[in-house]
Amino acid sequence: MNAINTNHNLKPDTLISNPVGNPVVSTVSVPGDTQAVWAVVGDFGGFATFIPALASIEVIGTGPGAVRHKKFKEGGLAVIEQLNSRDDYALSMTWTTIYNNLGIRNLWASMTVAPTGERSCDATWTIIAEPAQDNPASPEEFRNFLQSFADDAMSNVKKLFA
Repeated sequence: MNAINTNHNLKPDTLISNPVGNPVVSTVSVPGDTQAVWAVVGDFGGFATFIPALASIEVIGTGPGAVRHKKFKEGGLAVIEQLNSRDDYALSMTWTTIYNNLGIRNLWASMTVAPTGERSCDATWTIIAEPAQDNPASPEEFRNFLQSFADDAMSNVKKLFA
């Protein structure tokens, strides 16, 4: 039984909340066709292409509401996320973490691609997250972890098109 609801007073509730905080933003200029870059970073099930730490990704469903289960190569780490929005015309998508064992409480993220020239674009990963209560990292260490993870991944995107 939930601490908020009782058997006699059940009402809608959720454990998923949007995080509060300053966003971590990682942008790379990519010398590639905008649609080709979007085909990589906009593939909700394809992040292993540019995040080598991922062992596997399983996606259940299609479009907004789809859920992905990411397993990392290291130590049984896993993340389950829900795709919130996807716009192939605007080249953007957003998602929310439902479960993870990475020391993160709430996480919202977006991926966008914007043309900057005939065969160049900027790919941007934005993350807003809060550390889990038992996460021993300081706020600065937590932010640096997120920034480093996003920067490494986006650097790999750029290398794919170099």
